[in-house]
Amino acid sequence: MQQTLTPAEIVGELDKYIIGQKDAKRMVAIALRNRWRRQQVPENLRDEIAPKNIIMIGPTGVGKTEIARRLARLAQSPFLKIEASKFTEVGYVGRDVESMVRDLTELAVSMVRNEEMEEVKIKAEEIAEEKLLDILLPPKKTSPEVREHPFPVEADALQVAKEEAEQADSTREKLRKLLRKGALDDRYVELDVPDRNFPMVEIFAGAGMEEMDFNLREMLGGMLPRRTKRRKVKIPEAREILIAEESQRLIDMDRVIKSAIERVEHSGIIFLDEIDKIAGRESGGRGPDVSREGVQRDLLPIVEGSTVATKYGMVKTDHILFIASGAFHIAKPSDLIPELQGRFPIRVELTSLSKDDFVRILKEPENALIAQYKALLETEEVELIFDQEAIDELAEIAYQVNSRTENIGARRLHTVMEKLLSDVSFNASDLKGQSVHIDRDYVRNVLSEIIKDEDLSRYIL
Repeated sequence: MQQTLTPAEIVGELDKYIIGQKDAKRMVAIALRNRWRRQQVPENLRDEIAPKNIIMIGPTGVGKTEIARRLARLAQSPFLKIEASKFTEVGYVGRDVESMVRDLTELAVSMVRNEEMEEVKIKAEEIAEEKLLDILLPPKKTSPEVREHPFPVEADALQVAKEEAEQADSTREKLRKLLRKGALDDRYVELDVPDRNFPMVEIFAGAGMEEMDFNLREMLGGMLPRRTKRRKVKIPEAREILIAEESQRLIDMDRVIKSAIERVEHSGIIFLDEIDKIAGRESGGRGPDVSREGVQRDLLPIVEGSTVATKYGMVKTDHILFIASGAFHIAKPSDLIPELQGRFPIRVELTSLSKDDFVRILKEPENALIAQYKALLETEEVELIFDQEAIDELAEIAYQVNSRTENIGARRLHTVMEKLLSDVSFNASDLKGQSVHIDRDYVRNVLSEIIKDEDLSRYIL
């Protein structure tokens, strides 16, 4: 595992994008750091250290998913975010729970392959350049009469051949310089590229058979001869195609797959969103609850530790870290089956956002909403200026609408901001070179009717 950030450093990175939720940040920071710590302990003890899975509980829009997104970037490990509601019990139409391990393995293979390709990129670029030069200036072939002559050729013939070779080398070097300067970028060349067209094959089967379609195509693709087609492309695109082909040839895919499986098994992270949607007990054999508890029972062996078959080989899930989250408005964590509850020993509750949190969300994060809208309008040469009073008013309106209607957390700020700046965004091309000043009165004038009409705010905000 490459990540060596301390828990405090991880929290510091999360603080750049997520306001509040100190407890949740601390828990995921410890869990992430423990991935690295486990790799440092003696091997005989390493397998005994099980990951401490986490459940994050809190209303929508308070930062659960954002924590997962940012954690993925910090982890430098295979990371998959998936909604638990996508799964169905074995025997029902839908995705089976083992598919998330297959997806995670696919991500890991792609990650390791990209890293390997980056390492051989310089060599691949050199080979691609030579191939491009061969296309632009095909090497002159020696005539069969001269090549196959059993006796030494005369001195003047050797001299002519030598001069021609020197001239060809000189021309090739001139072309190389032009190629590197970009002087030939508008020129077209012809390349043989793989023909990716393949007859569509659809397999209709129950849960657990969703990989069959892909595997069948892969198997048939290996049996049939490789087809290519001739394409005429510009030099920059041709260079990229050749670099990709040469990079693929230079890497060892067996080593890539082995490394990817090791990463999944020892540092993989799966974020299970909306786990509350599968929390529920059977209710007389009627309704969706029949499938909910079935999904939990299917999920249990994956979380506890089992072996899943993927197209790259068998993958053990014993040390994959699972982070689950849910609003739990209707269901409670205790509605999960006891065995599954026991596999998530760490529970952290995220708090609802206050007006002060909204003010900070608008201003402080590196991806703050106001900064985003300013950057968007700068592309039209329009300067957007917000007063502090306007920001306070926006936060107050978002907080009040959340209180009166559905509480969707920080997502309410997106809807409020979009409504506030809709006219400016629409007319931005006509405001080129101007400044737009947003003060408290502007906010109240634009949003006043919606604030007063509670029924209207339900639909618009």
